Amino acid sequence: MTASGSDRSGAAPKAVLLIDPPWSPVFKGKKVTLTCRGSYFPAQGGTSWYSGRRLLREDSEKIQTKMSGSYQCKTQGSSLSDQMRVEFSSDWLILQVLYPVFEGDTVNLRCQGKEEEKITEKLYYKNGKELHIYKNLDFIEVKPWDNDKYYCTATGLSYGFSWTETSKPVRIQVQELFPHPMLIASSSWPTEGSPVTLKCETWLPPMKSDTKLQFCFFRGDQALEPGWSGSSELQIPTIWSEDSRSYWCEAEAKSHGVRKRSQRSQIYVQRVPVSDVNLEIQPPGGQVVEGENLLLVCSVAQGTGTVIFSWYKEGTVRSLGRKSQRSLSAELQVPNMTESDAGRYSCSADNIDGSIYSKLIEVTVRIPASHPILSLKTPRAQAVMGDVVELHCETQRGSYPILYQFYHEDGTLGNISVSSGRGASFNLSLTAEHSGNYSCVADNGLGAQHSEMVPLNVTVPASRPVLTLRTPRAQAVVGDVAELHCEAERGSPPILYRFYHEDFTLGNDSAPSGGGVSFNLSLTVEHSGNFSCDADNGLGSQHSEVVPINVTRPSGNRTGVFAAGVIGGLLSVLGLATATALLSHLKTHKQAGGIPAPRTSSPQECQEASLFNTSSTNLHEPSCSETPFLTELQPVYSNVHPEESNLVYSQIMNMQHTKEDSANSPRMHQKDMEFQVIYSELKKAYPDDSMGQAITRDREQEDSEKNYENVP
Repeated sequence: MTASGSDRSGAAPKAVLLIDPPWSPVFKGKKVTLTCRGSYFPAQGGTSWYSGRRLLREDSEKIQTKMSGSYQCKTQGSSLSDQMRVEFSSDWLILQVLYPVFEGDTVNLRCQGKEEEKITEKLYYKNGKELHIYKNLDFIEVKPWDNDKYYCTATGLSYGFSWTETSKPVRIQVQELFPHPMLIASSSWPTEGSPVTLKCETWLPPMKSDTKLQFCFFRGDQALEPGWSGSSELQIPTIWSEDSRSYWCEAEAKSHGVRKRSQRSQIYVQRVPVSDVNLEIQPPGGQVVEGENLLLVCSVAQGTGTVIFSWYKEGTVRSLGRKSQRSLSAELQVPNMTESDAGRYSCSADNIDGSIYSKLIEVTVRIPASHPILSLKTPRAQAVMGDVVELHCETQRGSYPILYQFYHEDGTLGNISVSSGRGASFNLSLTAEHSGNYSCVADNGLGAQHSEMVPLNVTVPASRPVLTLRTPRAQAVVGDVAELHCEAERGSPPILYRFYHEDFTLGNDSAPSGGGVSFNLSLTVEHSGNFSCDADNGLGSQHSEVVPINVTRPSGNRTGVFAAGVIGGLLSVLGLATATALLSHLKTHKQAGGIPAPRTSSPQECQEASLFNTSSTNLHEPSCSETPFLTELQPVYSNVHPEESNLVYSQIMNMQHTKEDSANSPRMHQKDMEFQVIYSELKKAYPDDSMGQAITRDREQEDSEKNYENVP
């Protein structure tokens, strides 16, 4: 049986010669049978027997003999066996060896006499030295070595005499456990980079087929992985040009302590030059985002052995990187790409036969859009409804194209894509609804970037106001308090409202939070006519429609009216002298430090408060018309000097008082009333002035005009 097949070696395993009985030498006159065992049992075809160099016969695998000699045999499929020396001895004492004996076997020796019953003691010797441990044993086991000689002695007693016999020395015939192995390679001229299979071929004799062999392969003087193993084959996945060396193997029967080495075999590895160098870029297309890594893959279609790969950027002297490896491709990573890394790249490959270069490949570095800045450009400092505002969104960095999107609060206004320049503009005609926060977004496909919010307040001009007159009754009567309410539906606050009677300004008030304002007026007959108002928030005054009103006198208490008319007429007849004397007396009385009469609001003061008040009057506060003791208010005017149009004399009022305290009695009975006449201060009117200017001027001229207090 072989430890490895022999079909590739050209040599057949040795045949094994067996002897039966298996002891040799044998006493003369005995007969032994020789058996030839080949690789196959039973033997296929004829068996050849040899004695020395002489062919004895060619027939069966067994022969019998009584003649001493050296025998060999072989079978079909097996090579010639080792020689077996067969001895027939005529000696009285022989030392027999149990055959067959293979390398590493333990040998059985037997000391045998012709008359065993007469032997009393047996001793064994090795190379002339007694083996004491084997005294008087029929069988012993020894480990033979080359050139060791063994013999034995036997002592007996016959007829009262002691005798000793010594055998001839024997040399133990040891057969090979397995022949020296032969190294067989799948190819002695492999191409670099290809696999190679090595075989360590030897065999075991059939009777030793259960013996375990292990193998080890060597390149030069270095053992190949995995070292000793039970396989007689070794696969080299890839062989390189530097692997061109001598190879050999060893086989070992560890149980027998037998190790044998093959002869060396030379293997020559053939190298293939590189060709078709190609450069690939990842990400594909040669577009990489700033900050990402660029991967350069250099490959060759053919080429064996260690290939030196190098990478280059056009315009640079030194290579970007260099790698030496046994492969058809290699990678180089360029980390954290910047805008300056854009350009054309190439690579080269060389396996000692000269460098071959790839084509140039363009690499572009795409830059994400930076945070945009939004600016608003208006025709004036304060945006007004109807203005056209320009929204300009701009990024400082970013690869084109860039899509700009404009937003008002969460609503999209529009978008613009640009392929050059750093920004985009969007024009918007403002309406009142456009007040709020604006922003923009820049996106070039590498992530949208948002700007900061920019607030815009759109000022809306005041719309045409609507004037509303509210009176206590359907027909306004002298003494009623009318509420004039002016309101513009649209307009940015604050809004200043002015109230007019005909062309005369009654007053003004501001609405800081928008909406309308009200103005309260105590009505007189002279208030009949047209009222209007305007609204102004700095963007142009808007006038309301005129609202007419007709003020009538009350139907009751005509006596007071008549008395007031008579008194007014008397004043005009008496002339200035009487009036002057009376007024001088009153003023003198005041300046002399006399106790002034209790201050009572005159009808003129009530009228002035009604006509020139610049703020809206609280309708819940008492007005002159609401004074509890005032039951009838009828002014009478008389211009002393008509040519002086700015001189207006005060009203003359008839007031009726009860004799009792009237504070708790809003209504007065006619029988309890008294008539009193009150003269108001003399004022100079300036129709063109506003109320505030008129009051200021009156205060400045108070002394020079010599005004008089009202006296009863």
